[in-house]
Amino acid sequence: MAKARLVSLNGEERQIELSDSLVGRAPNRDLLHRCVQQQLTLRRAGTACTKTRGGVTGGHKKPWTQKHTGRARHGSKVSNIWRGGGVAFGPKPKRYTYRLPKKMRRLGLAMALTARYREGQLAVIDQLDFEKPKTKAALQLLEHLGFPPQHKVLIIVAGKEGSEAVRLSFRNLPQAQCLPVAGANIYDILKYESLVISQGALAELERRVALDAK
Repeated sequence: MAKARLVSLNGEERQIELSDSLVGRAPNRDLLHRCVQQQLTLRRAGTACTKTRGGVTGGHKKPWTQKHTGRARHGSKVSNIWRGGGVAFGPKPKRYTYRLPKKMRRLGLAMALTARYREGQLAVIDQLDFEKPKTKAALQLLEHLGFPPQHKVLIIVAGKEGSEAVRLSFRNLPQAQCLPVAGANIYDILKYESLVISQGALAELERRVALDAK
């Protein structure tokens, strides 16, 4: 089994074993790309809309006679070649979303976790619980983790660890983002250079990446 750093709030370190189902999947760039692309399409509103010549305001009669004016021939002022006219092939509202099989999504999550583990940018914190919101305590915790200062850090917490005090403590830090384990996703894990998982969230993540889960 793989081993990772287990860090306490006061900076003490020891080792913790991680299951192969969590950090033992060799990353596949194509699968990760598909998972990220699918997740980003879910965020698209798909509401872009333009008016055709039938939808814009204006007259549809012929602006001048066909011949003997010296001007170019035109049939309508709302033609798409006129200023203020309709758009010929503009966007219309549509859905961009598509779905991937559950096994592919679970495998993609395990691959993203494995990628961070193999880079040495994954750590586990034994207990994340602040009595009250305090940005200084959150900053000290990031210093104890020892990640490069320029790295953005994603913290995945579970249960009471995802309390309002924890969320507010990290909110003022631009280099950190706190997510509940239910919101852990492939895009954010790959977006942030370093990953911190609370010990309480490990079991839930293992359940989510299990390929035989219903």
